[in-house]
Amino acid sequence: MESSSATSGASTRREATRQKLYEAAVTLIAEQGFSATTVDEIAERAGVAKGTVYYNFASKSVLFEELLRHGVGLLTASLREAAERTAKDGGTKVAALDAMIRAGLVFIDRYPAFTQLYVAELWRTNRAWQSTLLVVRQEAVAVVEDVLRGGIENGEFSEEIDVPLTAAALVGMVLVAALDWQAFQPERSLDDVHAALSRLLQGRVSGRP
Repeated sequence: MESSSATSGASTRREATRQKLYEAAVTLIAEQGFSATTVDEIAERAGVAKGTVYYNFASKSVLFEELLRHGVGLLTASLREAAERTAKDGGTKVAALDAMIRAGLVFIDRYPAFTQLYVAELWRTNRAWQSTLLVVRQEAVAVVEDVLRGGIENGEFSEEIDVPLTAAALVGMVLVAALDWQAFQPERSLDDVHAALSRLLQGRVSGRP
């Protein structure tokens, strides 16, 4: 019988291998598309045997589906952590949303290839993983919805706010603005982009007090 330390070590090694496969797959698929990317190429880029890919994932499609779940899960966790940290520090709900915008930008800056794939896949309808993608997208948006509802409850936000649409709009704003930043305005700093989106959030675009 394996000891708990041996089992833990094997689990850690497997997670490290899966992480290598995620990184290899997202890089290759961003470069040349899903259909053109082969399991052989993913294995080679990850530095593992082809059989290792199939040991961890039943197919290339399953690997990509798990990649989407894994990546959006990381984004959701970073958004939730930003909101919880702000609440712990006694900040407002606007401050929580602002912290979440920054957390989203940090995530996208760290994982640009994944973000490009995620946004592209959201608009496809013929993928085997579409239902999974919709579920994990909703998990990310739900974190923002919770903060908006909290702001309505404490009187910080208007009761007229359409919570689901506003949450989706905020997440979409961060995703699209960040991709635009990286593709067309890479000279800008993360602080610069965050400041611009923060002004939008706080309604300071019109110049009125």
